[in-house]
Order: sequence, then C-alpha cells, then structure tokens
Amino acid sequence: MELSQLTLVLLLISNINFGHTEDFSKPTVTVEPQSSVFTGDSVTLRCELGQTLVGWEFLWIKDTRSELTEASTKKIDSVKVSDGGEYRCRARRVGQYTNYSEPVTVTIYERPKAKLTIEPAQHVFRRETVTLRCDTYSEGITSWQYSWYKNGSVSVFSELQEHTFSPVTESDAGQYFCYGAERGGSRRSQYSDAVTLTVSELRAVLSVSPQKWLTEGDPVTLICEVNNFSADWTFTWYTVTISSDYSSHNYQMLSDSSRGAGGNYTVSSAALKHTGVYVCRAERIKPAYYTTYSNTQPVWVTGCSPRVSLIISPSRTQHFTSVSLSLSCEDQSNSERWRVRRYTESWGLQDCSSSVWGSQSGSTCTIRSTITSDTGLYWCQSESGENSHPVNITVHFFVILESPVHPLTEGDTLTLRCLYQHSTLQNLRADFYKDGSLIQNQTTEMIISTVSKSHEGFYYCKHSERGESPKSWISVRGVSNECCCILSPSESQISVLHTLSSVLAVCPYLLVTVVLIFKCYRMRGETSD
Repeated sequence: MELSQLTLVLLLISNINFGHTEDFSKPTVTVEPQSSVFTGDSVTLRCELGQTLVGWEFLWIKDTRSELTEASTKKIDSVKVSDGGEYRCRARRVGQYTNYSEPVTVTIYERPKAKLTIEPAQHVFRRETVTLRCDTYSEGITSWQYSWYKNGSVSVFSELQEHTFSPVTESDAGQYFCYGAERGGSRRSQYSDAVTLTVSELRAVLSVSPQKWLTEGDPVTLICEVNNFSADWTFTWYTVTISSDYSSHNYQMLSDSSRGAGGNYTVSSAALKHTGVYVCRAERIKPAYYTTYSNTQPVWVTGCSPRVSLIISPSRTQHFTSVSLSLSCEDQSNSERWRVRRYTESWGLQDCSSSVWGSQSGSTCTIRSTITSDTGLYWCQSESGENSHPVNITVHFFVILESPVHPLTEGDTLTLRCLYQHSTLQNLRADFYKDGSLIQNQTTEMIISTVSKSHEGFYYCKHSERGESPKSWISVRGVSNECCCILSPSESQISVLHTLSSVLAVCPYLLVTVVLIFKCYRMRGETSD
C-alpha cells in the first residue's frame, strides 16, 4: 500500500468513535449556597457544561465512590459531616464522555451553638448596669452578626454582639436567647440556651426589736437588712417627718448614725426624745450600689405614768376583719381633752376625728368594719401633746390570738386563747408558741399563773387546719421597776420634800429617820448627775 493510501486509512480510523472521550469542554462543579456549610444545612452541586444538557447523563464522583444520574444537579438535604469531601463530575451520551471536572471540596462543620452570658449576674437590681453578650465560634468565620430574642419574640436590639442596659429597669427583665449568622454568608449557629434576667428593687428592710412601744428606760434595737443578700453593706439611719397631707417626707440623718453602720442601731435606755418615725438606708462600695429608703418604723417612748389609758373593746390586741372596734381614752380628770390617733404602714399618721377610717364621739373612736390595713399603733393624745401608752393592734382573718392589751407585772396571770373567725366554738384547740418554740399543744387556752420577766416574748397560736395567728408581744414589767420610781433628781427631791412636810406634821419623832431619807435622795440625785 502506498504511503498516501496508508495515511488516509489512519485518518479514517481516528474519526471512528470507540466510546472514548470526545473533545468537549471540561464540565465545572459549582456549589450552592457555598462550599463550606454546617450540619443540617442543604447543599446543591451543579455539573455545568458549556452547551445544552439535553440527552446527557451525569456521573458524580465523591472521593472514590461514583453515582450516575440523569440530573445535572445533586442536592443533599440536611448534610452530615460524612457528606464532606471532594466532588467531581463528567457527562456522557451515546457512549461519549466529557473529561472529569476539577475537584471541588465541600466542608461540613458541626453547627456551633451560640452562648448567651449576662454580666455581672442574672439577678440584678434596678439602676445597675447589665450587659448581655452572645458568643459564637466556628472555624473559617471571622465576622458574625447577631439576632436577639426576648420572651420568644424578636428583640429590637442591634446586630451587635453585646447589648447593655444602663440603668436596667424592671421592664428589661425576661427570658433571652440569641444566635449568630455569618456576615455576608449563609451560615448561622444554633440558638443559645435561654437565660433569664431578673430585675428587682434592692430594698433595705427595717424592723424594731423587741417592740415599737416603750417606756422610758427600756432598751430598743433598730435592725436594717437588705433583702437577705449577704454583702459588705454599711447602713445609715434617719428620722422622717411626714407632712400633714402625706405628700412629702423630710429625712434627717441621725447625728450618731455611724454607730449603727453594721446594721443594728441600739438605744440601751430609751428616752422621750427617741420617739419618732425611723428609716434606714444601705450602701456598698463594690459593686457600687445604694438602696432607697427602707420602710418606715415608728418608735414610741412614753413617760412612766401617763394620765390616760387607751381602752379597747373587745379587749385584745388582735382582731378579725369586718368587725366593729371601739377605742376609748379614759382619764379620770377630763376625758374630753383626748383624741385617738394611729400610725399604720398603709396610711401613716392619722386622727380618728379627721379621717374615713373611724368616727370619734367625745373620747371614743369607733371603727365600724375593720380591714387588714387598720393594723398599726394606736394611742390617745391630749390637746397639749401628752400621750398615752400606745397599743399595737393587728387585724387578721381566720385565726387570731387573744392576749392582754397592756403590759403585765411580774406575778400577774397570763391567759392566751386561739380564736377562729368562722367557728361556732368559742376557742380553738390549738398549739401555742413562744419565740418560735412550741410551749403547749392541743389546748383551748394557755395559762401562766405567775408570770416573770422570762415569759416576755412573741406569742402565737397554730391550728393544723385553720392556720396560725399573727405574733403578739407580751411585755412583763418587774415589780421593782415601777414607773413611779423613775424620776429625775429634781423631781425626786420635790417629791421627797412634799412627803417630809406631811410626815413631820404628824410625827416629829421620825425626824431622824426623815433626815436620813432626805440625805439618801440627795446622794442619789448627785450620783445621777
């Protein structure tokens, strides 16, 4: 065969298709939305030719595995880490094949979970500064934007990583969660766990021990606490004056307020000047915070022998709601000069004669239908400002304790009963407690035939089904500490001189004894000075 003929045969053979690759463009693999995604996302791979795709089949190769499909796209819903790897494709039709595409790497990362933190704490107090921060981390993402949710709804926060409340208020409280999204991309994190922000008012709470109503010489302690939170608090103490129309309060810091900085302000021997309405305030340095003024607490100090007594009917300190209560000022000389006054947490200082809570006729004030906000201190006051011993009246529902209205004297008999508001029986069979300890159980009344100073304390009763009464303070005076003996030096000398003149007129022979007594009183007066 001639050379020209051999060349022609070779050319013909080269044009015959034996199932090998023709000279088509190499396909390209594209990935949507992107080649790096998180578990749970969807990924779509496309095998793209530079011509029509009619009649073509597509072979997808991942690592060493292959898959033949009629579609040029391969969609993977909710991808797993194992779906990651190198992907290539080629196309074929009627035994014709394209070249393999260049490999494309699909990377699957575990979807990160956002973490929400609150600083300085999840429970904060009004007027503090609080910062919420959303943290998300994943390899390959350097810029995030954030979405915030409060109580299940999209928040109005910005897309920033942190949000600060300064100052925080009660309206900012709620349950928060967040997530992060790739800025300029499609990837997003899992939602964070929900974190609850609690905002409350940090209050100083003032109480008085052992009682608010005192006689000259009694000890009393004001106790200031801060919502049961332990911290390095310092306390300051004030008296408060309330305007006659209750519209304004004037606070005056005590001159010796610093001695109560630890939380207890103690007066070892109360005097008339200590009568007043008190409040306290707490402050800490780190983190810096100060409370508002505490609740008010009255302290009432009376002289030894006031000329008038407050008589209560029914004669007890605790009373049921929705009953009539009579309060009378009894003065042997002139009862018309006295009026009934009270101080309650709800209404402050009030006169019976000028308010809606009661009506006064002469020296008697009547409350027609008691309510719980009638609980408070009641006393008699003369036109000249003289006061009786106050009485603490408590109005309660269901169960009350029947106890004496006025202090007992050592040697007196104490009788306590437990009363139920809706019972046809006069007394409940109940347990009786003193200062939180059970002292007598399942009895209709508790009797102490001869009281002593050791019996002084807070008493209450408790029924297993009906409930328990409020606490009542039982005060016991010592026989040796009768009020009439507590006189100033000048008052003592005047009293003794008056007695001496009477005695000398009747019995001159007692002169020596009288002189000795007078000298004793003078020495006592000088010692007191």
